[in-house]
Amino acid sequence: MSILSGKNILLGITAGIAAYKTASLTRLFIKAGATVKIVMTPASKDFITPLTLSTLSKNPVFSSFVNEEDDNAVWNNHVELGLWADLFIIAPATANTLSKMANGACDNLLLATYLSAKCPVYFAPAMDLDMYKHQSTLTSLKSLQGFGNIMIPATSGELASGLVGEGRMAEPEDIVQFIEDDILGKLPLRGKKILITAGPTYESIDPVRFIGNHSSGKMGFEIAKSAAKMGAEVILVSGPSHENVDSHLIQLKKVTSAKEMYDEVHLHFETADVAILSAAVADYRPKNVATQKIKKKDTTLTLELEKTQDILKSLGEIKTKQFLVGFALETNNEMANAISKLKSKNLNMIVLNSLNDKGAGFGSSTNKVTFITGDHEAKEFPLKSKSEVANDLIQFIIKTIDA
Repeated sequence: MSILSGKNILLGITAGIAAYKTASLTRLFIKAGATVKIVMTPASKDFITPLTLSTLSKNPVFSSFVNEEDDNAVWNNHVELGLWADLFIIAPATANTLSKMANGACDNLLLATYLSAKCPVYFAPAMDLDMYKHQSTLTSLKSLQGFGNIMIPATSGELASGLVGEGRMAEPEDIVQFIEDDILGKLPLRGKKILITAGPTYESIDPVRFIGNHSSGKMGFEIAKSAAKMGAEVILVSGPSHENVDSHLIQLKKVTSAKEMYDEVHLHFETADVAILSAAVADYRPKNVATQKIKKKDTTLTLELEKTQDILKSLGEIKTKQFLVGFALETNNEMANAISKLKSKNLNMIVLNSLNDKGAGFGSSTNKVTFITGDHEAKEFPLKSKSEVANDLIQFIIKTIDA
């Protein structure tokens, strides 16, 4: 999944021959999972039609303050467009538009939207060689970057005039890659490795039966997604679950038993910066696993169980630099039991939730948690979706490890 997935992208198109590339650029943004709206300068419609771009973006294309063909004269609100966007990409950005942007000129809808935008603005210059090297253009580029806008550098190649040199707009694939890399590079967990466990474990009784629990894995998967959105490299070790992820920053390692999870977690823990163990690992497993299906003969069946390895405690015993987070699902004496687990397993933090809270626990899309840190400070949250809980947890960890 691209970091652009779910983003609102406003694509601004100005009057340069490179405008023909914006059809491909629009498709790439859509493929990345973004919602795309397009605003054009009036003259840019000579190079590519609004119909093409509207069809590809699945949204109306804006090019004037008022829809001239509309009898009701509907105003296209540049302020709303600017506030709607998570990212504003102006490509191609001609010398004319760059100069106007740098000097605050506002004689079309695109420029008015630019002046109203509160989001990051990227611009991809496109013009002929002499125009690109002209001092006025260089001044515009410097001014715009000084305002905090981000330039996607022009490349060298054959230009519309027939000259060969710098001034060619970056290719659509390179523009998308540049933006993704720029966003990722600024995220707070970029360069951090986070190890997460999720789901239940299944402990075999015989080839067809097992001991398990009702964990869906949703909480752990949401934590992994949230960490990836903040730029982390995520190793997600999950027991059996119907949940899935599609981010290229998440490596999903599927396991079944507590022993398999123990082994997989220990493979990655040494290089992890943060470990969040949210899996509901079985505490016991059958001591002897039948090689053939156990036949139903008697009215009762006795199983001898033995303890599984305590994954969380084992990590607490060997941790060095890692920030270690555990989960505590309790039914009574919740706070006391959670603090006891925090101390006995040498954790930096524990997330407490209670089965007594409606909407919390296994199989639910919501959760109600309390964060408890190593100095026993507690922060309680109201009932939220597990996605929101995951975001709260990741933000809390970011603030804690950066403190």
